Amino acid sequence: MRIMALVIRILRQIVRDKRTMALLILAPILVMTMLHLVFNGDEYTPKIGLVNLPEKIEAQLNLEQAKLEHYETEKLAEKDLSAKKLDAYLVFDQMPPSVVLEGSDPSVNGAVMRWVQGALKPLEPNGGNQEVKADYLFGSGDMGQFDYFGPVLLGFFVFFFVFLIAGVSFLRERTTGTLERLLTSPLRKWEIVTGYIIGFGIFTMIQAAIIAWYTIYVLGMVMEGSFGYVLLITLLLSLTALTLGILLSSFANNELQMIQFIPIIVVPQIFFSGLFNLETISEWLSWVGPFTPLYYAAEALRNVMVRGFGWDMIYKDLLMLLAFSLLFMALNIAALRRYRKI
Repeated sequence: MRIMALVIRILRQIVRDKRTMALLILAPILVMTMLHLVFNGDEYTPKIGLVNLPEKIEAQLNLEQAKLEHYETEKLAEKDLSAKKLDAYLVFDQMPPSVVLEGSDPSVNGAVMRWVQGALKPLEPNGGNQEVKADYLFGSGDMGQFDYFGPVLLGFFVFFFVFLIAGVSFLRERTTGTLERLLTSPLRKWEIVTGYIIGFGIFTMIQAAIIAWYTIYVLGMVMEGSFGYVLLITLLLSLTALTLGILLSSFANNELQMIQFIPIIVVPQIFFSGLFNLETISEWLSWVGPFTPLYYAAEALRNVMVRGFGWDMIYKDLLMLLAFSLLFMALNIAALRRYRKI
């Protein structure tokens, strides 16, 4: 009977906590639905450029299952390849033609080379396999999956741990009465928010810098660009995670409720960060990506670490991260109205 009474008390406690009930039921459904949409999406169709392709040869090729663009010069094709409008281009100044791949995604490289082999098969004498020369604009044939996915994972873990630490720490400030005492002081709301962000931000930015340094220089992740840009990206991402964590902690009453935001706010972002190819996800879902901070951070990190790009190719992503941070800071100031009326 005593055990049964304890069981009933626990069950009542869980049922009364609507947020926990939603976490137990809705969060797994959300994550599993996204996994279903990602892994059962459309097969990736490579984007191929064809340079100086003679009409006689074009009539013999198998050009299905690819998005094709024709170019008069290799320079024009290389420009679109660098802008990621193409996955590869073929130059038909000799036979077999040479192939130049964008090179930053090993899975796309494999899809391109399989298509090339199938497209050129009708030209192969006696059904033999002609060796096709492949060059890479970025990366190389030796680049592994970790090198491509690493920048995304780096951004995700920086975002995740900063979000968690900031949210739980600020929640503790509330539950211990520290925030309430500050609100009774002459400090203005924006001063309180700024102070917390700078205070927590110093440690979270140090953490992000250590993670980035260890990943690149100890684990040997590919690094084609400047480490300074990687550091700047991770710092802005940390600031975004910090301000978001503080904001959401205002709506949690304990650590458990803070953790409940993770499968709803943090986990879904990884599906739109570039870890999975967004072109294979359903169109009605892929539009969510631009509304998530990791979408911009992962793209910027990959542009620097894998493609070796500089400021001119990443500044838009950095501005978006800064905009997210400013938005969350403004919402934090507004959220303090719950604790002190003007």
